[in-house]
Amino acid sequence: MSRTRKSHKKIELELFPFLSVLACTIGSLILLIIVVSTQTLDSNPEVKIIAQSEDGANQQKQPRYIECKEDGVVIYPSKEFIPTNQLENSDSAFLQLIRDVREKRDQEYIIAAIRPKGIEVFEKVRSIIEKEEIDIGYEPIEEDWTLKVN
Repeated sequence: MSRTRKSHKKIELELFPFLSVLACTIGSLILLIIVVSTQTLDSNPEVKIIAQSEDGANQQKQPRYIECKEDGVVIYPSKEFIPTNQLENSDSAFLQLIRDVREKRDQEYIIAAIRPKGIEVFEKVRSIIEKEEIDIGYEPIEEDWTLKVN
């Protein structure tokens, strides 16, 4: 009885198509990372402050917005600037805003956007607002961000 010998051929596996797909995937991911990081590093980002409670629900009161800067306060949406030394003048637009909100304190409150150099101005503004027993919210924002208020 003779045995037949089976020939053992080596099976070769070519990985070139797999490596091509892998290289294309990596290239696509690198492109995606570049696009996303370029958009986040925008030189002048815009910030929109939305009034919400801690659980994310919209507030029942209507917000009135101000921005505390190093040298004064900006009232939105009119973008009227009031210098720090005129905040407590009886005819200032800031005190007029405070009087308006005080009359409607059940329906309105104030949100202050605070620039890094405007912390001292915010402390002064906050004391004025709290004396009138008006609700206040605040949000720190970067110096170079553009504030967008509807």
